[in-house]
Amino acid sequence: MKQEQTLVLLKHDAIQRSLIGQIIGRFENTGLKLVAMKMIWADDIHALLHYPLDETWAKQVHDKTKKVYDETGKKWLYKDHIDMGKTIQSWLVTFLKEGPIVALVLEGPHAVEVVRKIVGSTEPRQAQPGTIRGDFAMVESYTLADDKKRVLRNLIHASDTKENAQKEIAVWFDNKELYKYTKELDKHF
Repeated sequence: MKQEQTLVLLKHDAIQRSLIGQIIGRFENTGLKLVAMKMIWADDIHALLHYPLDETWAKQVHDKTKKVYDETGKKWLYKDHIDMGKTIQSWLVTFLKEGPIVALVLEGPHAVEVVRKIVGSTEPRQAQPGTIRGDFAMVESYTLADDKKRVLRNLIHASDTKENAQKEIAVWFDNKELYKYTKELDKHF
């Protein structure tokens, strides 16, 4: 099986709470290989490249959020999915730039899927115990974030698809920063 790579960003709320080692350890304990890592303070360019506003993403965010608003009877404030997408993108970029982050690339079979399972649900209050967000994230919900006009503070970003992982890795790392080396576990893959 071909090795897969995925991007993980430990956001500044994870850094502030001194969770770097515990989080990275969870990935290493599954046999994933750490092939790149650096601490960086995101600028506008990196943040906007990481959270690009496109039609597909804006529509997904819009539809999911609109459903929750309709179910709870909350007043809808956006004229369309792009209007909402611009707002959410602005919040995401602002949050990503609030403090230093640790960017890392993990490699292994099914890396994207495995990392997403370890990370847990995007909304911390829905994250299962045993996941990073379930064990470490503060009590946080979409409702609270919306009321505060900000994004969820959920400690970590993990690529959601192989295609997005490739795009996101290219935002944060040059090819020369991705290391190739052999670990004892590699012989099983």
